[in-house]
Amino acid sequence: MRAPPVSGVFEAPYPVVLDLVGKRALVVGAGPVAARKVAGLLRAGAHVTVVAPDAVSEIAEDPDVRWHERPYRRGEVASYAIAITATSDPAVNRQVARDGNAANVWVNSADDPANCAFILPSVVQRGQLQVSVSTNGRSPAMAQWARRRLEQLFTDAHGAALDVLAEVRAEVQQARGTSEVDGWTDALDDHFFDLVAAGELDAARDQLRRALGVDGEHDPTHQEVPS
Repeated sequence: MRAPPVSGVFEAPYPVVLDLVGKRALVVGAGPVAARKVAGLLRAGAHVTVVAPDAVSEIAEDPDVRWHERPYRRGEVASYAIAITATSDPAVNRQVARDGNAANVWVNSADDPANCAFILPSVVQRGQLQVSVSTNGRSPAMAQWARRRLEQLFTDAHGAALDVLAEVRAEVQQARGTSEVDGWTDALDDHFFDLVAAGELDAARDQLRRALGVDGEHDPTHQEVPS
């Protein structure tokens, strides 16, 4: 459960993006909601274990999921890096949250903010571009509304634009020793995104290079794309 801040003042949660590649994740519960949580964890590269007496087919038949066909055992969350509960039993949710708090394991409880150490935002995904919305657990409906608006604003072209930006960023790092140079704000104008949307990626790259002052300095054989 969420611990009170040391100062007694709480304004907003601290937003982060977690790298879960290769990390052990526990999902308690195996219904439709749990299946969506499992799918998200798998997309993030986590090794997922599910604990529940019964499971929907999406979980039971997934070879990438380790399913323990039994109830949650007190304290077992301590073996994982992160945990999500998606059960209809408030007592189970509370127990997992308490165990997680005692073991310093981050726990999210679906539709149960009181037993959450972290909140899952509503996300728009376009390639490697992720745009998330959170209401601090106060209104999932508003978070979903905001996500729908963002889905209209951000298109697949923005995901492609991110790939172009990463490529040119690598060139800037190679040429200047750092990507922290002037010009990025001016380079990302409507014309740049229009070029990407039209599939004119070479022209989009050249616009970035000119704005960043590395035009003519790039190595066309350089393929490194930083994370």
